[in-house]
Amino acid sequence: MSTITAKWGASAPYIHSIMRMVAAFMFIQAGTMKLFAFPVGMPPSGGTAELFSLIGLAGALEVFGGALILIGAFTRPVAFILSGEMAVAYFMAHFPVSFWTVINGGQPAVLYCFIWLYISATGAGPWSIDTLMRRKNI
Repeated sequence: MSTITAKWGASAPYIHSIMRMVAAFMFIQAGTMKLFAFPVGMPPSGGTAELFSLIGLAGALEVFGGALILIGAFTRPVAFILSGEMAVAYFMAHFPVSFWTVINGGQPAVLYCFIWLYISATGAGPWSIDTLMRRKNI
């Protein structure tokens, strides 16, 4: 194995952490759009969701669950819950329109569903609160 290949392979756990953080940051934005109309409001009117509605609950899960995943705290159970949320979102909102995600707009829901499912199985990676707590035996 070449030196560059070995070094690239050794960086996989850190790239895993970076992927988790980037995905969580993007996921949080979906929630802030629903709850705070930031950076833009929900289409078509640009407003926010009722907090005690299904979309409001989704926004809360996306903001607060996404923040926990971003810092890598309670990652496995939170990622599992968010994976389920995305599966529900797909089957409730997108699948009735069409099976094909390119037609029904469900690509983000399906991708996040499987990203969070993967993270729930593999954990947060080395750059996380979970790993820090495990090292300190807290």
